[in-house]
Amino acid sequence: MGQDVTSTALPGATAERFLTTEEVAARYRTSPTTVSWWRRQGYGPKGIKVGRRVLYPEAEIERFERDLAAESTKKSA
Repeated sequence: MGQDVTSTALPGATAERFLTTEEVAARYRTSPTTVSWWRRQGYGPKGIKVGRRVLYPEAEIERFERDLAAESTKKSA
Protein backbone atom coordinates (compact mmCIF):
# COMPACT_ATOMS: atom_id res chain seq x y z
CA MET A 1 0.00 0.00 0.00
CA GLY A 2 1.51 3.57 0.21
CA GLN A 3 4.75 4.69 -1.26
CA ASP A 4 7.88 5.18 0.85
CA VAL A 5 9.62 8.42 0.08
CA THR A 6 12.88 9.37 1.75
CA SER A 7 14.07 12.95 1.74
CA THR A 8 17.81 13.18 1.20
CA ALA A 9 17.71 16.96 1.60
CA LEU A 10 17.60 16.73 5.39
CA PRO A 11 20.20 14.73 7.32
CA GLY A 12 18.51 12.09 9.45
CA ALA A 13 15.18 12.46 7.64
CA THR A 14 12.96 9.42 7.91
CA ALA A 15 10.92 7.88 5.14
CA GLU A 16 7.39 9.21 5.00
CA ARG A 17 4.66 7.13 3.48
CA PHE A 18 2.32 8.67 0.93
CA LEU A 19 -0.96 7.21 -0.26
CA THR A 20 -2.43 7.64 -3.72
CA THR A 21 -5.99 8.82 -4.28
CA GLU A 22 -6.95 5.22 -5.02
CA GLU A 23 -5.41 3.99 -1.75
CA VAL A 24 -7.21 6.70 0.24
CA ALA A 25 -10.48 5.75 -1.47
CA ALA A 26 -9.96 2.08 -0.57
CA ARG A 27 -9.18 3.02 3.04
CA TYR A 28 -12.50 4.89 3.34
CA ARG A 29 -14.42 2.44 1.15
CA THR A 30 -15.39 5.08 -1.37
CA SER A 31 -14.43 5.94 -4.93
CA PRO A 32 -11.36 7.87 -6.09
CA THR A 33 -13.80 10.41 -7.60
CA THR A 34 -15.25 11.07 -4.14
CA VAL A 35 -11.77 11.58 -2.64
CA SER A 36 -10.95 14.04 -5.47
CA TRP A 37 -14.22 15.88 -4.84
CA TRP A 38 -13.45 16.07 -1.11
CA ARG A 39 -10.08 17.66 -1.94
CA ARG A 40 -11.69 20.26 -4.21
CA GLN A 41 -14.22 21.06 -1.47
CA GLY A 42 -11.51 21.44 1.20
CA TYR A 43 -12.73 18.36 3.07
CA GLY A 44 -10.78 15.23 3.93
CA PRO A 45 -7.06 14.71 4.21
CA LYS A 46 -4.96 17.33 2.50
CA GLY A 47 -3.05 16.05 -0.49
CA ILE A 48 0.01 17.41 -2.22
CA LYS A 49 0.37 17.58 -5.96
CA VAL A 50 3.43 15.82 -7.36
CA GLY A 51 3.44 16.31 -11.09
CA ARG A 52 0.01 15.21 -12.23
CA ARG A 53 -0.61 13.00 -9.19
CA VAL A 54 -1.99 13.87 -5.79
CA LEU A 55 -0.35 12.09 -2.87
CA TYR A 56 -1.57 12.06 0.71
CA PRO A 57 1.01 11.96 3.53
CA GLU A 58 0.14 9.25 6.03
CA ALA A 59 0.47 11.81 8.85
CA GLU A 60 -2.24 13.89 7.17
CA ILE A 61 -4.54 10.85 6.94
CA GLU A 62 -4.04 10.28 10.67
CA ARG A 63 -4.76 13.97 11.45
CA PHE A 64 -7.99 13.81 9.44
CA GLU A 65 -9.08 10.67 11.29
CA ARG A 66 -8.33 12.27 14.69
CA ASP A 67 -10.41 15.30 13.68
CA LEU A 68 -13.30 13.03 12.62
CA ALA A 69 -13.14 11.16 15.93
CA ALA A 70 -13.10 14.42 17.92
CA GLU A 71 -16.05 15.76 15.93
CA SER A 72 -17.97 12.52 16.49
CA THR A 73 -17.28 12.70 20.23
CA LYS A 74 -18.58 16.30 20.39
CA LYS A 75 -21.81 15.35 18.61
CA SER A 76 -22.50 12.40 20.92
CA ALA A 77 -21.90 14.45 24.09
